[in-house]
Amino acid sequence: MTILQIIYSVVLGLVQGISEWLPISSKTQILAASNLLLGLDYQQAYTFGLFMEIGTVLAAIIYFRREVWALVSVVLGSKDRMRRRFFLYVLVATVITGLIGVPLYLVADSVTGVTIGIPMLVIGLVLIGDALFIRHARKKRGKEGYAPKKFADMKFRDYLIIGVMQGIAALPGVSRSGITTSTMLVMDVEADEAFRLSFVIGIFATAAAFGVTVIFSHSNVTAALAGIGMVGLLVAIATATVVSLFLIDFLIKIARKSSIVYLTAGLGIIAIGSGLLYLLLAA
Repeated sequence: MTILQIIYSVVLGLVQGISEWLPISSKTQILAASNLLLGLDYQQAYTFGLFMEIGTVLAAIIYFRREVWALVSVVLGSKDRMRRRFFLYVLVATVITGLIGVPLYLVADSVTGVTIGIPMLVIGLVLIGDALFIRHARKKRGKEGYAPKKFADMKFRDYLIIGVMQGIAALPGVSRSGITTSTMLVMDVEADEAFRLSFVIGIFATAAAFGVTVIFSHSNVTAALAGIGMVGLLVAIATATVVSLFLIDFLIKIARKSSIVYLTAGLGIIAIGSGLLYLLLAA
């Protein structure tokens, strides 16, 4: 294990830990970074991007340990109505994600170039639209006593829609957190609730993606490990976990404040900028 490999591992962990929670598709950023630093080909880099999400799953489990425990308690027989409803939300969204995401993952090697940049542009525009919507809704709330949705106000069809959108995120260029959060904001779910609900279901979608990666792309995982080494992988995962904990906390706290309008617009601008960069590189 050389110093250079350790530096590469830290860089990859930073890229994963930051991009997972921003609307810029972490797997696409890792794809580009691992291609540049490790010399992996497209499919190997894409597989490595999914494999690297172990760190962000660990961070989400730690941060949302109360929500995870609520789900476990239902499995153990809890009769609490809201916990059972939350369990249903996670179950439905995860199953729908798998039904859509696995087939998309299996054809992802044909998705390259311009097709990667376009989803980021779309998500960016939606997030900017969300910011304008939140601003308008808050003005309306002040005048008419209007209030956005909480989880308790969401319906079964909302769970289905969120699962569908999360499944689409299996494609390169589509940010999982970006597409699910923006979808819930469009549904008029309160901002901090949208981030929380998006991040929690991401735990199971990402864990499932890791399993699919190991099952269907064992050779690509082996090739990636050959470039970074087992120690390097552990360093990258640890870095991603620590960075993710700080970023999740920051986003959730900002989402509870009035500055969520600026945060959402800023995330939209980041997504658009990232999409334009990929379009330019593809051209």
